[in-house]
Amino acid sequence: MKYAGRLAAVTLVGALSLAACGTDNNGGSANGSTPVADASSAGSGSGGLSGTINAAGSSAQANAIDEWKKNFQQANSGVSLNYQPSGSGAGIQAFIQGTVSFAGSDSALKDDKGEPAQADARCKTGKAINLPMVIGPVAVVYNLPGVDNLQLSPKTIGDIFNSKITKWDDEAIKKDNPDAKLPSTAIQAFHRSEESGTSDNFTKFLSKTADWPYEPAKAWPAEAKGQGAKGSDGIAQAVKTGVGAISYVELSFAENSGLSKAKVANGSGEFVELTPESAGKTVEAAEITGQGNDLKLSIDYATKAAGAYPIVLVTYEITCEKGLPEDQSKLVKAFLTYTASDEGQQALTNLGYAPLPATLVAKVRTAVEAIS
Repeated sequence: MKYAGRLAAVTLVGALSLAACGTDNNGGSANGSTPVADASSAGSGSGGLSGTINAAGSSAQANAIDEWKKNFQQANSGVSLNYQPSGSGAGIQAFIQGTVSFAGSDSALKDDKGEPAQADARCKTGKAINLPMVIGPVAVVYNLPGVDNLQLSPKTIGDIFNSKITKWDDEAIKKDNPDAKLPSTAIQAFHRSEESGTSDNFTKFLSKTADWPYEPAKAWPAEAKGQGAKGSDGIAQAVKTGVGAISYVELSFAENSGLSKAKVANGSGEFVELTPESAGKTVEAAEITGQGNDLKLSIDYATKAAGAYPIVLVTYEITCEKGLPEDQSKLVKAFLTYTASDEGQQALTNLGYAPLPATLVAKVRTAVEAIS
């Protein structure tokens, strides 16, 4: 079945909160043969879980995974979760190669790269599914002493990252900020140096809203130039230490590093500050375009909804609906059942994530329940 309905609205208040049958030779083995009990909540005290979950991928959700891991392992001391925040592209490849039980990715599996077929082949007896689990608004962050409340239109952002605007007192930036005193400081535009789902979402935004001549992709286009930094931590550090720097990074990393965030114009031309409510208004309009328990989303980056902040990414946990070895499938199912639970969704308050809308999280829970 193909879902085309719009996600129901969800009220986001306070700080942003957060709300990836077995065959025997599929890699990424979970250690231990103790029977695994079902766990709908890390706080349920279920004691039968034992083994190791190996996972990799999105650095955007690293803070989320750290919090979930802490809570889940406190309640299930026999389980070890190893998550490598190697980037979305690397995580998907590790999943396809069978070295991890689930991948975190800021983009769903891509048809044009043959990823769904490759992931299905890894699963052998079932399909690979995209399970949205983390909503991470993407902040445009900058380091420009003396300039607060910077406003940037999508076209200006695109020209900056395409190396067409190279000074902070460029006329285009002045037009977006008529009352600001802008210095002639050189712009240092940083992008992710490795394949990244954050880059994929950011370039999707640019391709839909700006004069961006390149195809959206996890890999940054070499023609756009700029400077590379590895991972979300690397981007945050580069901006924090570089006067004149600008980049794009998940809100959780921007807040943790104390970075300045620009207001971004949406499809109606309204400059919008990144807040819980503004991020939620864009997510509310997302459509589910996957089939069955594959919950791939389509986001409208050119939304004209009043007060909607337009740059939002969703991190998926990608795993096998069926086809993981039995010890892996039980552990992955238990962990993802927790992350999609009310407790898991609320565990990350103040870490810079937004919760899944109620109708979407209900579908995620149904999909997780089908893992075997």
